[in-house]
Parts: sequence; C-alpha cells; structure tokens
Amino acid sequence: MSKILDMKNITKIYEMGSEKVVALDNVSISINTGEFVTILGPSGSGKSTLMNIIGCLDTPTKGEYILSDKKVAGLNEKELANIRNKEIGFIFQSFQLLPKLTAAKNVELPLIYAGVNLNRRKEISREILSKVGLGDKANNLPTQLSGGQQQRVAIARAISTEPSILLADEPTGALDQETGIKILELFKELNKEGRTIIMITHDKSIAQYGDRILNIVDGKITESGEFYDKR
Repeated sequence: MSKILDMKNITKIYEMGSEKVVALDNVSISINTGEFVTILGPSGSGKSTLMNIIGCLDTPTKGEYILSDKKVAGLNEKELANIRNKEIGFIFQSFQLLPKLTAAKNVELPLIYAGVNLNRRKEISREILSKVGLGDKANNLPTQLSGGQQQRVAIARAISTEPSILLADEPTGALDQETGIKILELFKELNKEGRTIIMITHDKSIAQYGDRILNIVDGKITESGEFYDKR
C-alpha cells in the first residue's frame, strides 16, 4: 500500500510576545492511500494546528511534510492553494456553504477554481449530489436544507475534484446524533470506494468509525494500537 501522506518531526511554534507556545512537538505520522484515519484529542491538544498543516492552510516551523509525493515545505502561497484545490477536500463542522448559492452551485465552486468548463461542472455537480442522496435538492439554497443535508452538500463539494484526501474537521459537531451517524456511514461508503479520509474529532465514539486512531495530547501523537475494520 502506498503512502499518501508522510510527516516527519513536524513542529509548530507560535510566538506570543516574549512567550513561545509549542502547538506541535516533533509529530511524525504516515497515512496510506485508502485509509480512514481519525485524529482524536481534546480542546487545546494541537489537533486543529495539525489539521491546518495537513490541509496546507498553515506551515510548520520545522519538519518535513510530503503529500502525494510532493514536498510541501517551501512552496509559495499559489502552489499551496493549488494543492488545497486539487489534493484536499475540506469538510467543516459548520458546513461553510455560500448562502446565496444553490446546492448545485456550491458543489461547482472547487471545479470553477480548477478550470472545469460550465457544462462539465453541471454534470459533475448533478452526479455527485445524486451520489450523496440529494439529487432532488440541487436547486435548493442552504437555508432550505436541514443540517444533515447541508453537510451532504459540503461532502459533495469536497469530493467534486476527486482529491487525494478528504479532511473532515468535527464533521458531525453541528448535527444531532442520528443525523451524525448517517454522515459517518456516508464517510464509510466513500472510504470503501478507495478514498483516503482523515477525520479530526474530540469524541471517542466518533473516532471509532475510522480504521486507525491517532491520539494527540499536548502536541504529541501516539498510536492507540486499535484498528477498527467495520467495512
């Protein structure tokens, strides 16, 4: 199995006046193509910082990060933006849909940045919304959708460019338990198709939907040693 992501000795230090805060402390992780990995940690553990570095939204103070055989360190902002668009599909707790755009138009957004033509964008958007069970909601605005439906639109948007990794930050945090489970089941279906998923959470019960759990505490990563094969 090939590696999709390899981090070695990643450290992130924030300078706050005269103080230095170590958010990540020599973190080393490897994730294989097709894995469903969860990163589990409490508030303030460093998991958000790690997520931002994985997603190329931030850069480490030191250490090596290789994503899809590309060295991320040293890339300029334009190159990082290109990676974010083509390599990583983001799924957020708060959905982050544009309220004045329909579900279909929200799904098309990454495709616009990727330079996909209008007809193909519409075709992809239609196909993916049907895939996540929202084929009949393409013309609805986010305010006309339930929380679970909005998250499905967000997932459809995330997979529209066929990214190497789906990066989900507390994806069920704004949902009730029943709806949250349905979203996690959708992640499992996408993972069965071979998609690599990294999910960040503070909830142990949610973390167990992944095949492998990485615990993060005080900026350090430990493998739990527990593997969950529920496919």
